[in-house]
Amino acid sequence: MPYPEWSLLREKGVDGHTGVMRLRPLKYVAPHWLGVCFMTTALTISALPYSTDPLALFAKLRHRPGAVLLDSGRPKATTGRFDIVSSDPLATLTMTPEGDTRLSSDMLTLPASLAEDVTAQQQWLIEQLPAVNVKSELPFLGGLMGYWSYDLGRNRADIASQHPAATRLPLLRVGLFDWCITLDHVKEQAWFVGSPARREQVAAWLAAPDTPTTPFKLTQRFSPELTQAAYTERFDAVQRYIRAGDCYQINLAQRFTAHYEGDEWQAYLQLRKATPTPFSGFMAWGHQAVLSLSPERFIQSRDGLVETRPIKGTRPRGKTPDQDRALANDLLSSTKDRAENVMIVDLLRNDLGRVCVPGSIRVPQLCQLESYPNVHHLVSVVQGQLASQHSPLSLLTAGFPGGSITGAPKIRAMQIIDELEPCQRSVYCGSLGYIDVRGSMDTSIAIRTMVADDGALHVWGGGGLVADSQAEEEYTETLDKIRHLIGALE
Repeated sequence: MPYPEWSLLREKGVDGHTGVMRLRPLKYVAPHWLGVCFMTTALTISALPYSTDPLALFAKLRHRPGAVLLDSGRPKATTGRFDIVSSDPLATLTMTPEGDTRLSSDMLTLPASLAEDVTAQQQWLIEQLPAVNVKSELPFLGGLMGYWSYDLGRNRADIASQHPAATRLPLLRVGLFDWCITLDHVKEQAWFVGSPARREQVAAWLAAPDTPTTPFKLTQRFSPELTQAAYTERFDAVQRYIRAGDCYQINLAQRFTAHYEGDEWQAYLQLRKATPTPFSGFMAWGHQAVLSLSPERFIQSRDGLVETRPIKGTRPRGKTPDQDRALANDLLSSTKDRAENVMIVDLLRNDLGRVCVPGSIRVPQLCQLESYPNVHHLVSVVQGQLASQHSPLSLLTAGFPGGSITGAPKIRAMQIIDELEPCQRSVYCGSLGYIDVRGSMDTSIAIRTMVADDGALHVWGGGGLVADSQAEEEYTETLDKIRHLIGALE
């Protein structure tokens, strides 16, 4: 275990990180509940022993209610910086597949006036935490963590699905967290963020005996929902839409399903070992879980600077250095992949432009090669300055779901996706991440993501189709993107 010496926690913090929450009354508090003391005492930021990865730490909290890991994939993935671990949220907001929201909390009750607006409900939740006047480069000092599913975005776009839900997972599931442990892999530091009462409670959880876990195993191998012939029929339909002028690009995906038994956390450990990525995450509750090994940032907002990093263009890694370089160079020189990437950059410039300061949108990186353990990608960066009248939640809403996993134009692309894909997408192509009480946000695109639902494990592979795409190549690409995930478990 990487944190055996909780005596190293210091009441006054370290290196100028001492901070105090500016307190204000809570409106819907049950005074008898222990959580009151967490939210009406000082926030402190205390040093912990540093560890290179968060897995042993999270394993101690795995069975706590609402446990969440936002994982940078370190040390093998080198582009991420922070890992964030927490559990036991003060409240959990979910939306059922039918569109009904539910708040689970012993201390908060949603105002009736917000009943029809899930974005306003989330903003209201964040505002129940006292404001923070701490200057810290740590990404999360309390706020929301969880996921927003692709189908939440489809519903917001008023696209009624023709197909059954892929899972019974909520359309969104976010917790209101007042504490976390953060690992900073650039400065090689670790920090506890939370009240002294929370710190003592978390120390007790980490010191408790390990909870017995059941080994994970597949009881049935992954099988595709579509045959190659069925995929090709849908590919051909996309080409007809493109020639007719309905769209320029469609991200078409197929789903694979296996059955399993045992602890989903053990499956995540196997997946992470096979493919560490900078925007990974794990959360589980009941007989459901999200296991995400995403390489792609959706939207980050910090001090008003907004950034999105769309991925378009993929090649597998080579078996030899020469083959690997050849595949990378082939991707860099591909006119088709570059055009696909640029289309999505234009879409995202438009999405961000709705909530950013006019004239602030720029593209500092266009179609740059990034290499991961199993694939090469082309990655671009789009940035802007968030307008003062907009919040991170309105920014998330404006861009959701990410254009890199819909196509262009977005709404028509989503309509065609729903027509052609035989089931809804669930968390796949949605987002995982956090929205901080100070107004910071970082979210992923939930690709390379497995969704566990009552003994069934689902994974999707997809890719962007344009006018000069070839059916067999695109079908193979959907397999390349998830072959390492399936192989890690089979």
